[in-house]
Amino acid sequence: MAKKAVATFDAKAGAKHMVKVIRMEKSPKTGAYVFVEQLVEEGKEKDFFASKK
Repeated sequence: MAKKAVATFDAKAGAKHMVKVIRMEKSPKTGAYVFVEQLVEEGKEKDFFASKK
């Protein structure tokens, strides 16, 4: 399951709407699940979930 939390910043010059995305991945070393968290621009969430870095 993926979670999505919306974070907004002041409307300063060049400020963008960011969202915090959390993806669950299985660790290749231990086999346990780990959570990968990242702030991405609003509208690019699907790119984050599609990529496996």
